[in-house]
Amino acid sequence: MTGLHALHMIIGLGIFIWLTVTAWKGRYGPEYHAPVEICGLYWHFVDIVWIYLFPLLYLIDRKKL
Repeated sequence: MTGLHALHMIIGLGIFIWLTVTAWKGRYGPEYHAPVEICGLYWHFVDIVWIYLFPLLYLIDRKKL
């Protein structure tokens, strides 16, 4: 699961690098900013999934269950 999370983080970093380059080119403004919001939603989705998976898989002592 850690490797899968790392893969999604690398994908997210690549998306944000692309987003930064296109923002420097002046592509986004008050009228058009959907890619910025979509990238933020992706990043936070990966974060929320990890917040739930990490304690479930690594912090709960399964021997007591």
